[in-house]
Amino acid sequence: MVKDITIGQFFPGTSVIHKMDPRMKLILTLVFIVFIFVCKNFYSLLLMVAALICIVFVSKISMRTILKGIKPVLIIIVITALLNLFYIKEGTMLVDWHFIHITTKGVYTAIFMVVRIMCLIVSSSLLTYTTSPTLITDGIEQLLSPLKFMQGSVHTVAMMMTIALRFIPTLIDEFDKITSAQKARGADLETGNLVERTKALIPVFIPLFITSFRRAYDLAFAMECRCYHGHKGRTRMKQMKYARRDYLSIAVMLVIIAGIILLNHFFGKVI
Repeated sequence: MVKDITIGQFFPGTSVIHKMDPRMKLILTLVFIVFIFVCKNFYSLLLMVAALICIVFVSKISMRTILKGIKPVLIIIVITALLNLFYIKEGTMLVDWHFIHITTKGVYTAIFMVVRIMCLIVSSSLLTYTTSPTLITDGIEQLLSPLKFMQGSVHTVAMMMTIALRFIPTLIDEFDKITSAQKARGADLETGNLVERTKALIPVFIPLFITSFRRAYDLAFAMECRCYHGHKGRTRMKQMKYARRDYLSIAVMLVIIAGIILLNHFFGKVI
């Protein structure tokens, strides 16, 4: 399960999505996530799903990778679906057996929430799949540049966020190695109740924290040895410029937003 976590990984490519300006990708990803919550019925949500499928197709990211990113949060998706399925009492009763009560409203809401969560995961994952950590740093720094007038260390914030994303795959690999080493020594990490399994993970988390702090110290020392002082005097080999594809993506997003607003207006609210 740990190996299936793909957040923070970058898959190099030559697709239109890969070539887009990172600032535009950050903005459009945020807008896309916001309008996922604006959807009020299945018609508007279906429009978002169709748009997301087209984006995945254009990005040339394999469907196997997309599904692999959803797998680690599958338990959260299932729990969310069950809570909405059993606790919503509105609508026509479908199942009424002892303490189990399932209504049409509960079924609709469960399906709606599952699709919404999956869209959130896929849309946010596509940003890191198609954008290198360096470009994400530069994009965040450019977007937060107005905060410089408020004496805010924009570059430091952007660097911290990017380093955190960058080291997620590294920490996952480290966790997997430590877990395998503990199992080879006879540690039982998969049996027992929740409390016992949590206690069994202590020998895994302690070395993980130690290696994480050691890695952070090595990184800070390496940056200091290379005379890194943040954004002061820093230049970029490649300057970010908006291209025709970026303006075209804005137009497509505006069409999607208009479609969502119209579908919400004509078909009303389902959940």
